[in-house]
Parts: sequence; structure tokens; C-alpha cells
Amino acid sequence: MPFDPSVLRPNPELRATILQILEAGLKAVDPAAATRRFLQREGHRLTVAGRTYDLDRYRHIYVIGAGKAGAPMAQAVEAVLGDRLTGGLVVVKTGHAGPTHTVELVEASHPRPDEAGVEAGRRILELAQSAGEEDLVIALLSGGGSALLVAPAEGLTLADIQAMTDALLACGATINEINCLRKHCSAVKGGQLARAVYPATLVTLALSDVVGSPLDVIASGPTVPDSSTWADAWAIVERYELAQKLPRPILARLEAGLAGQIPDTPKPGDAVFERCQTVVVADNRTAALAARAQAQALGFHTLLLSTFVEGEAAQVARVVAALGKEIRASGEPVQPPACLILGGETTVTLGPEPGQGGRNQELALAAAVALAGTQGITVVSLATDGTDGPTDSAGGLADGATVARGRAAGLDAEAHLRRHDAYPFLAATDDLLRSGPTQTNVNDLIFVFVTG
Repeated sequence: MPFDPSVLRPNPELRATILQILEAGLKAVDPAAATRRFLQREGHRLTVAGRTYDLDRYRHIYVIGAGKAGAPMAQAVEAVLGDRLTGGLVVVKTGHAGPTHTVELVEASHPRPDEAGVEAGRRILELAQSAGEEDLVIALLSGGGSALLVAPAEGLTLADIQAMTDALLACGATINEINCLRKHCSAVKGGQLARAVYPATLVTLALSDVVGSPLDVIASGPTVPDSSTWADAWAIVERYELAQKLPRPILARLEAGLAGQIPDTPKPGDAVFERCQTVVVADNRTAALAARAQAQALGFHTLLLSTFVEGEAAQVARVVAALGKEIRASGEPVQPPACLILGGETTVTLGPEPGQGGRNQELALAAAVALAGTQGITVVSLATDGTDGPTDSAGGLADGATVARGRAAGLDAEAHLRRHDAYPFLAATDDLLRSGPTQTNVNDLIFVFVTG
């Protein structure tokens, strides 16, 4: 998964070193390798994170799932179980499919759901419902699963779900908040897929793309108890003033649920979870630790500050730029050459006519503005799935000369930032990261490098 070498131009030696560190983080969360670490087989005995299953007890073994990492995860399961697999269906983002033998892969749109996702959701739900007490179902979940596994609740259409998704993405809601509404407008999310699988045995392997890896938020938690309620969903509508922006059928369903007219999603203690095991095979911290180890091996003094970073991308950028300035001025909290590492997922609240970019590109551009004129500091923001927003970029880099490079090209950094138009600016300054689809997704990684 090499990065486009054009990013090396502003400072080739430093940037080549930075790319080594980024690649180490991504390698640690390779979906196939992560899945194999938790899935071992000896004859008829399958061990999943220390729990053993006797394969001879099961008539059928099915694989279902959704997410950007679905193809390599399915390939890993096929490598372990071979001809013991009966069949399966996993929905992946368009362009993320790969060769499989038994498990069918279907491509669908992300982040805005489409008809392909609806059809895949219908088929996965039917397969889950067909499983019996003597069957084993393995669910593979990863980032993007919420948008890809689409099964609108009764009375809702794909257009309703699309309009809700658009409104939530535009208002700056967090992924946890977005998934809360998704769960309460779906027939599979929020533990409802586990309800469909019951009484079969269910094993879920999840590659986490949410801060802190709460199980009920990863891919909107289709196979685990749901901690969110109708009241939580309605509170989000009020918080972001969405009552005039959401389709009337969505609002009617939320109002009915709030009034107790529709059952809530299954909660802890529900019998449908008695035969369930859920394992997180890799997450943001996995990638951050591997990146830290590589940075240390390359001679940096490192500090992993947090994997719980959230907030507006531009505001986070100002904070991380300030950290770099502090290191350069005082040697605190670590001495140069320094590498600070943070992880999480920022947001961008869009204006009425947004430009081209993504949250990582916006963070990089905002950091460039904050760092303008400084020396020896580089900020990097990376989307681990290789796709930052609706662009071909995985994020961006920024140093004290980024703004000046843009000015030389006739571009105004602050104007681009105001209209959320980071992509063309960073493309002109050779500060875009491009990796292509990585087929993994564990949120974002942010780095602050101080070399002098």
C-alpha cells in the first residue's frame, strides 16, 4: 500500500520517513492479518479469541457482514474454514471487492446508501433468518458498515435514509450520533441482526472505526445490545435542529418510538444475545501503537497522547499546531526530534456551498495556517481507509511553508479553509496524501513531527 511519491517534493528526506511511519500504522491494522490473529482452527476445533467451537456440532456455517474491510476479512475466514463454509454474503464499498471462493461480495455506495445496499441488506437479513439452532453464523463488521448494510425499517424508503444521512453529515453530528438515528430507522442495526440470527450461534469479528470502540456503535452495532434509546435519537434531532430537515416518515417513526408505540432496539440481557461472541480484531489504538514503535525505531522521541480525539477539524488543528510550537520552544512534553501521535475522528460543519475536501485535509490546511512561517514542524492527518471525504486523497500534510507555497500558486489558504475547500489547495502545494483504498478503516491518525 505505497503512498504516491509526489508528496515527497517539499522535504523529501523527512517526508519519506513520515510515510514509513504511516505505513507501519496501516500494516498493523491489515484486516486479513488482524482477523487471522483471533481465528485459529485445528481440525474440527475453531478457536476465536480463546473461546473454542466444535465445528462438528454445526450443520451450516454462514458468513455475513458489511464494511470497507469486508473483502480481506472474508478471505481470511475462507482461508481458515475452507470447505466447512456453507456460503455467505458481505457488502463492501464500491471498488473494495476482492476474490473470494464461497462468500459472495456485493458492492454498494458509501457514505450515502444506495439501492445496491438495500438489496444486500435484504438478502443478508433473509440469510440470517434462515439460520437454525444447529448453525453457526460469522459476522464481519468494519468501517462503513452502517451505510453499506441498509435495511430501512417498515414505512421508510431508501430516499428517507439518504436524506437523513445527508442532513446528519452536513450538521456536524458525531459518528455515534449518526449511528444512533440509523439504528432506530433500520431493520438490522442496533442488535436487530442478532435477533434475526437467533437461535443460531453468532460470532462477530469487528474492525473498529469508532472512537473508544464501543461495540454498539461499530457499524451501528447490528449484532450486539444497543445502549441508545428513542429518547437519545430524538435528543439528537433537537440538538442539531433537524426537525425541519428530516423527511416526515423519519420524524413520524422517531415520534412513535418516543411515545412507546414501536419497540426499542434489543438491550443487554435480551435472550437473542445468549449465543453471541463479539471480538474487536483491530482499532485505532492498534495502528497508533505500531506507528509509535516505527517512529521510535527511526530515532524520534514519541508520545501517544490520545486515541479519543473528536471535535471540529480546524479547532483540533490549532491545538496540534500549538503542541508542535511548544515542543520547539521548550522541549515539552518531549524533546526534538519528536513525534506526537493522536487518533480519533474529527468533524467538519459544512456551509451552504462547500468546496472539495475531507476532515483530514481540512485539519491539514488549518494546521498550515496556524504554522505559517514556522520551521521544523510538520502536521499530518491520515484517514486510515485511504479515502478522506469524497476525494481520492487519504488526508494531508502541513508545514510552515505550506501557506507560502499556496500563495506562490495564487491561492489564499484562509479563503480555502473558510469554504472547506482544502483539496485543491493541498494539491497545488504537494501536500496531499494519496494511498488508494487501504481496505481497512480504524478512524484517523494525527501526527506532529518536530525536527528542530
